[in-house]
Amino acid sequence: MSEAPEPVLLFIPLMVELGMSWKEIMSTPRFVLEGLLMALMEHKQLHSMDGYTDKDISQMAKDRPQVRSSWITYMEKKRKYYKGAEERTKSFRDIL
Repeated sequence: MSEAPEPVLLFIPLMVELGMSWKEIMSTPRFVLEGLLMALMEHKQLHSMDGYTDKDISQMAKDRPQVRSSWITYMEKKRKYYKGAEERTKSFRDIL
């Protein structure tokens, strides 16, 4: 068996995380599969530190400084997505 990256980096995550079957994967265009995978990774990053507080992160960062950069990335993504969601949920009156 050749060591191709597609099974490990594309097919397996789609099957395990999204529950896609082999038949669904093979019948879906590659650019759609890559888009789904990118969205999945973005979703994982967006929820990777749910439940932690600034205090928790400060405590963990004492032993592992890279936790702080992960927390900053998490908070930036969270602001980006939730700010966009708030802007889109205007009422009809607000639009007028």
